[in-house]
Amino acid sequence: MAILKIACMGHPVLREVAHPIPPDQIRDPGILRLVADMIETLAEYEGAGLAAPQVHASVRLVVLAAEEGAAPLVLVNPELTWLTGDRVRTWEGCLSVPGLRALVERVAAVRVDAWNEAGERITLEIEGFPAVAVQHECDHLDGVLYVERCDPRTLTFLDELRRFGPPGGRSDDPAGSGDDEAEPDPTPDAQGAGAEGGPVADRLQGLLARPPERAVPPAPDRRARLLRGRAVLHEN
Repeated sequence: MAILKIACMGHPVLREVAHPIPPDQIRDPGILRLVADMIETLAEYEGAGLAAPQVHASVRLVVLAAEEGAAPLVLVNPELTWLTGDRVRTWEGCLSVPGLRALVERVAAVRVDAWNEAGERITLEIEGFPAVAVQHECDHLDGVLYVERCDPRTLTFLDELRRFGPPGGRSDDPAGSGDDEAEPDPTPDAQGAGAEGGPVADRLQGLLARPPERAVPPAPDRRARLLRGRAVLHEN
């Protein structure tokens, strides 16, 4: 395994729509090596998640942190379906946009349909911080960075956020975060990216607690639609 170099904002790979991985190629040595290297890189940076374009690989692959001692969750060709019209606003950061934070509004609950690293089809229904994290990472697969979705008035360098607090004295929940960058939030009740009194790993443990099973698709409406390619951009 290897620790991979992170692509930073401005690199063209972060603006590409990543290519799907054919399901029959998921077990190929090259893909499995990329998965292993991404997991090693995620651990090195103590992140909540990592998308393949962030390590210069334009394929639809995401890894998300799990509870301590458990393997990260691997999502190949993930597809998201909104399960609610409810929104949450959380502080997000990104390894590809180092040192910055901003408030981003995202859907509070999603269904994820994907393949895992064993080439098995899986479905997860997730809410709260894990739902924010998976949306953040899947945006990378479509060439979208969180700074395009944020409230620009809240965009701030992390040092200034720690020193002065939220821009304009905003009181939106600063304890939540969709970071794939795991620096601690500046508020006293936050202990790591997306924490509500606990580390990143605790925020994501619910992802693996659910057995992989087919969920009954929700009735289609404008608030719950499949996010393919850039279709998500109509909401922001």
